[in-house]
Amino acid sequence: MFKTSATAIRTVLASAAVLLLFGLPAQARPDTRTMTCAQAQDLVKRSGAIVLSTGQYTYSRFVADRRYCGHYEILRPSYAPTRDTAQCPVAYYCERVVRPPN
Repeated sequence: MFKTSATAIRTVLASAAVLLLFGLPAQARPDTRTMTCAQAQDLVKRSGAIVLSTGQYTYSRFVADRRYCGHYEILRPSYAPTRDTAQCPVAYYCERVVRPPN
């Protein structure tokens, strides 16, 4: 069996408490409103699939092509506000196809 000192246990608990209290800063999501239309389009093209902020409290998932959609999904054009365009055709989104029952 391992013998653990009280100091080691206190150190681990204190470290865990600090992480819980302060945590790690969340990574900010790229915002289409700070990019030009061309920059947003290029970012999606390079990433393949990415979630971007489109407003203060809104976000969307953008995909470059069909490879990033599920089997029963189709591509639809997706627009977002950018620094230079109110309705930039950023890329696509995946829409689930609902098949009627037989």
